[in-house]
Amino acid sequence: MRAGIIAAALLAAVFFAIGQVDVRLVSHIYQPAELDPADARVAQLRLPPGFQVRKFAEGLGNPRILAVAADGTVYVTRRQEGDVVMLRDSGNGRAGAPRVVARHPGMHGIAIHGNRVYLAAIREVFYADRRPDGSLGPLTAIIKDLPDGGQHPNRTLAVGPDKMLYITVGSTCNACDEPNPEHATILRADLNGQNREIFARGLRNTLGFGWHPQTGELWSMDHGIDWLGDDEQKEELNRLVRGAHYGWPVVYEMGRINPRQDPTRVNKARYTSPTLLYTAHAAPMQMVFYTGAQFPAEYRNDAFVAMRGSWNARPPVGYEVARVRFRSGRPVSVEPFLTGFLVQQGPDRWGHFGRPAGIALTLDGALLVSDDTRGVLYRVSYGDTPVTRR
Repeated sequence: MRAGIIAAALLAAVFFAIGQVDVRLVSHIYQPAELDPADARVAQLRLPPGFQVRKFAEGLGNPRILAVAADGTVYVTRRQEGDVVMLRDSGNGRAGAPRVVARHPGMHGIAIHGNRVYLAAIREVFYADRRPDGSLGPLTAIIKDLPDGGQHPNRTLAVGPDKMLYITVGSTCNACDEPNPEHATILRADLNGQNREIFARGLRNTLGFGWHPQTGELWSMDHGIDWLGDDEQKEELNRLVRGAHYGWPVVYEMGRINPRQDPTRVNKARYTSPTLLYTAHAAPMQMVFYTGAQFPAEYRNDAFVAMRGSWNARPPVGYEVARVRFRSGRPVSVEPFLTGFLVQQGPDRWGHFGRPAGIALTLDGALLVSDDTRGVLYRVSYGDTPVTRR
């Protein structure tokens, strides 16, 4: 992508048949310039007191989703390269040289269950067995007919407490009636790929999800609809329940009707509202619950979400890691945790040196965060050295 900022104001008018209501929506395309992740910039990243962030690995191209094995080996999917690389800590908080351990076009989702690694591309789900040296055996396809990609081709997956495989399938569009009922859903299947069913629907693009360590409830972050304005639609934190419909593309946020819908034909009672909202266009990606012992006790059982950042908000938003605070198993707030990737360079001029995409917990209780544009993995730890404080 060329350096610089692409900015444009867009107007859209929607006319409903009932009363000829004119709804005018104003949105912006605004792309911050890409900056080099120099050490001086990394030193300006902001965290709560007592935390620090350092580069764990760099030069990785397009690192996306992360998984950490029981022996500490880190696996990273790279969508553009179409592969999976493994990394190991060299003993000083930095990774050794990456090693490619699997290849397939569009590789994106990854989950580890026992000694088996599950991987998702656009239409396929595979498994591979881990060898003693951390490399992967041959890929075995267990699903070959996931829906086509469209606007949201990136799949994620995880093995639930019920020993079932959960697979996300985004929508093909911004807001439309999908011809394939498996679009805009989370699917559930046996570990061999059989008995596939729609677990939850009405999810425009849910990539980050996980089970709360105390309650076992399934929580996720969903991307809001674009072109409703710079401040709409807010990103949604949902408690996912089997059989529920979460509103896309008809209803969003706390029961608001998409202005492109005829409100006289919408039964809002059909749809399940989110539990919490977060900044519109922040673009939530991978999510992980914190079960480590390194961070202060108040962080235990909270969730962290990589927010890749906006391309259609002015000023830009996201480009951060957010924390979802839970109290007695219930979420109470979503707030910034790791910030500073966005750099204001002048009036209405912004750049960035990172777009968080993946997030995972290491064996020692640190967080790893992938930046899929500048090829860096960051390690967030607590208690080592002072950091920039808010």
